[in-house]
Amino acid sequence: MKLAIHHTKGTFSDDWIKYCESSKIPYKIVNCYSNNIVNEVSDCDALLWHFSHNNAKDYLFAKQLLLSLAASGKKVFPDFNTMWHFDDKAAQKYLLEAIQAQMVPTYVFYNKPEALKWAEGTKFPKVFKLRKGAGSQNVRLAKSKKEAVTLINKAFGKGFSQYEALSNLKERWRKYKLGKTNITDVIKGIIRIGYTTEFDKIAGKEKGYIYFQDFIPNNNFDIRVIVIDKKAFAIKRMVRENDFRASGSGNILFEKKHFDDETIRISFELNKKLNSQCLVIDYVFDNGKPLIVELSYGFTKEPYYNCPGYWDENLNWHEGPFNSQHWMIDQIIKQIN
Repeated sequence: MKLAIHHTKGTFSDDWIKYCESSKIPYKIVNCYSNNIVNEVSDCDALLWHFSHNNAKDYLFAKQLLLSLAASGKKVFPDFNTMWHFDDKAAQKYLLEAIQAQMVPTYVFYNKPEALKWAEGTKFPKVFKLRKGAGSQNVRLAKSKKEAVTLINKAFGKGFSQYEALSNLKERWRKYKLGKTNITDVIKGIIRIGYTTEFDKIAGKEKGYIYFQDFIPNNNFDIRVIVIDKKAFAIKRMVRENDFRASGSGNILFEKKHFDDETIRISFELNKKLNSQCLVIDYVFDNGKPLIVELSYGFTKEPYYNCPGYWDENLNWHEGPFNSQHWMIDQIIKQIN
């Protein structure tokens, strides 16, 4: 048995490689951007690649490569069930509705007249989002019909850029004032006002659809639960000051007392239905009832090293440090064997 790992510094692969070396698991580092990648992994039983929704090259072909290798009989991480809906909030809406999951009511329109008719009869505020993006990128509150109509007209007109330079700069400045980034990062944000990202150039404008969710009031945090290999761990993310968005705020709580068993149980149940290798679930709460906002498979790993323990599928709590990237390796080996 041998694993192929595409290595990008700062991703899951850092820990995958260390774990393989410490556990004497045969592996090789490969370059998924290579023209000969299929041949390069021919002597391996699996390929692991933590591809990013914000990387221009990954955006072009990551899913296609992994699914092609899976069709040949190789195991891959992430696999089809794990990644097909990744970074596509519209796909997640259809999936969650199809399995009758507890989710925030969501509305997607591909026709301007239908969207305008809906706006005429619905209640506000509503949360506007693009299909793609994380960390509260391109997320805003439509407080009135007028604001919703403006967004609808833009969606079916010139469209939205993937990268919002001004809001991104404001977020960098917010984190700088909190001591969570440095002045160099702020300067980069200023430069981005005149020079957009490579990903934005390749991905192009988001247009031809409009996506809204109900605004669930009285939430000053959200809960993120991650399920991997029949284990779950969680964080509580506080919203930004004078804002409604929690994702990407950087204000995180980890203690077990912040999480209820019902939310963890629902997370295990959802993962079982979706048969995902790694399922990231974000929740808000409506009078105590957990509602799913969106799904993912990837996450920035460093904050989760602070989690004090994890739950098994029987909701037993296991106190102590852990590394969830190690679980990913263990899981792929089980699939091979």
